[in-house]
Amino acid sequence: MVELGREQQIKLLRLARNTISESLGAGGVMDGLSFDDPVYSEKCGAFVTLHIRGRLRGCIGYIVGVKGIPETIREMAKASAFKDPRFSPLRRDEFDGIDIEISVLSPIEPVADVSDIVVGRDGLIISRGFHSGLLLPQVPVEQGWDRDTYLEHTCYKAGLPGNAWKMKDVKIQKFSAQVFGEKELGLI
Repeated sequence: MVELGREQQIKLLRLARNTISESLGAGGVMDGLSFDDPVYSEKCGAFVTLHIRGRLRGCIGYIVGVKGIPETIREMAKASAFKDPRFSPLRRDEFDGIDIEISVLSPIEPVADVSDIVVGRDGLIISRGFHSGLLLPQVPVEQGWDRDTYLEHTCYKAGLPGNAWKMKDVKIQKFSAQVFGEKELGLI
């Protein structure tokens, strides 16, 4: 998995904020945001999550790496602000109140035994047929869930019954993520 240092994290968070600001017509300053460090050319999955006063306001990402990290963050920042189907598009008057969090994902691996899942470390993907659901590793920690409850809610996210994770034809995968946000880094 890619490991980003504090300054790299800050740059990506500024990129996300500036991208959303530009999209709102509020301008965005990209000066000083160069991404020539080789780590930025890595292709890995990433999610951009928006909160307002601690409440989810948008979260969209790529599960696997299809583009370099900065391009992925720009696309997912716009998508989480304006295309998350659970929310109306972000309004300009909400912009100053958002807290941006980025999750950079490790490669996905199959889970052979659910006892290998560690709450707080592992993100989950549960799929069966055309149903698929993903929860980032920070979600069960934020919700205070144990492993079974985490599995159950990932099934719900996939549109499956809560106990579907016990079925033989259900595929369970895990990944880890480096998670960093504006609030934790003292940027807002």
